[in-house]
Amino acid sequence: MRKVFLIMLICIVEIFPQQKIADELINSVITNFNRVKDYEVDIEIKVDVDFLKVPDSKAKIYFKQPDKIRLKSEGFAMLPKEGLDFSPSALTKKDYTAIYEQDVTLNGKKVSVVKVIPVGEQSNVILSTLWIDPIDKVIRKVESTTKTNGTFTIEFYYNDSFNYPLPEKMVFTFNIDKLNLPKAFTTDGNTPKKKKRLPDAPTKGNVIVKYSDYKVNKGIPDSVFEESK
Repeated sequence: MRKVFLIMLICIVEIFPQQKIADELINSVITNFNRVKDYEVDIEIKVDVDFLKVPDSKAKIYFKQPDKIRLKSEGFAMLPKEGLDFSPSALTKKDYTAIYEQDVTLNGKKVSVVKVIPVGEQSNVILSTLWIDPIDKVIRKVESTTKTNGTFTIEFYYNDSFNYPLPEKMVFTFNIDKLNLPKAFTTDGNTPKKKKRLPDAPTKGNVIVKYSDYKVNKGIPDSVFEESK
């Protein structure tokens, strides 16, 4: 019994510092992002899915703290819901346990790998892995495993000369066999037509989003986020 208690005590002692480091990393990213009170940005969306015929599209995203967001397009636009709201607080709205794993190099940047485990059964996400840049205080990559839509990965690319922690490019990768329209995507327009999948078709799809002409902290009225009747 003493041995079991000792092992449990050692595990607690080892895990606590890892949780503390992870929480500090996540909080630093959230604090950095909170400098952004609102923004609007033009986006270009390229959908690379074998069995979906989706033309490249352009749209505009509006965001206002804490959680107002709107995708607006004159034509059809399709964007992953996880890519629409990339604020770090969106990943931690519900209770979670975070554990620091290790430091690695990602695309030439030193990043810290943090595992985020949601607490409770309300979240569709089972586990998220974050690659956090501790210097620039941004998330450079997210990999999440969900209950219903498989595993998806989001990679963020930033302009080092930009004053705010907002990406200039996002690559969203997902399992095609788990794709569930319209649940997996936010659309502004009609749902795209599906083509017949071939047996040897790729198993993964990509959505590439490029961001340009950010307008940050200029003030956006709440009316922008109200649905037009």
